Amino acid sequence: MISTPERRDEISRLVSENGRVTVKELTQMYNVSAVTIRNDLNFLQEKGLLHRAYGGALRWDSVSFDTAIREKEKLNAEEKQRIGKEASKLINDGDSIIIDSGTTTMEVAKNIHGKKDLTVMTNAINIATDLAGISGITLMLTGGTLRETSFSLVGPQAEEILQEFYFDKVFLGVDGFDMEYGLTTPNILEAQLNRLMVERSRETIVVMDSTKFARRSLSLIVKPNDIDIVITDSNISENDKKRIEDMDVELIIV
Repeated sequence: MISTPERRDEISRLVSENGRVTVKELTQMYNVSAVTIRNDLNFLQEKGLLHRAYGGALRWDSVSFDTAIREKEKLNAEEKQRIGKEASKLINDGDSIIIDSGTTTMEVAKNIHGKKDLTVMTNAINIATDLAGISGITLMLTGGTLRETSFSLVGPQAEEILQEFYFDKVFLGVDGFDMEYGLTTPNILEAQLNRLMVERSRETIVVMDSTKFARRSLSLIVKPNDIDIVITDSNISENDKKRIEDMDVELIIV
């Protein structure tokens, strides 16, 4: 019988090659219990190597897969916390900012308590709830239609509101960053709103853990040269690091 690390490596490879696996087929393949396989899949999901789905798992780069925010919160949590804390240092008293929906952007929001005279617009219900009633913060919601998987507001109403303002900075979360294609997200309406956020801000700051590199999702937000700063964790590859720096985009590693 192979060891647990070897089995998990093989499962990760199978998902990468085939796009999906099921608990049933893996229990038969390795002659172990369903509980053992579920533990393997949960471990691999925590490492950002696959996405848990009913009865099995899917490859993370399934371009149209829209993972629920409650599941994303479990992934790379420590890295996201460091990224959010570092990103908050770029916010000055008196700034007007947009905070996009997402788990990493939520960490940015958690670290701005105590800032003074901020104007914050967000399309995320959970971020708005976190910032509601905080002294020193004028909070604005975009309005729009709620996406239950992400707690975000999207659609024409949200876009119409954004058109009326101009901000110092936008903190943008993404599902994929392909160096050739650009920054992406699974939902078309979310991508359209994110693109407008970039257009209506003087500076675009992308906050993302390193597993998002070399991943392409369904809908294009903007090209890499449309952003100003990327904040990510220290697991970024040397190749990705060099390519970002070559684009003349500031890279901050935490």
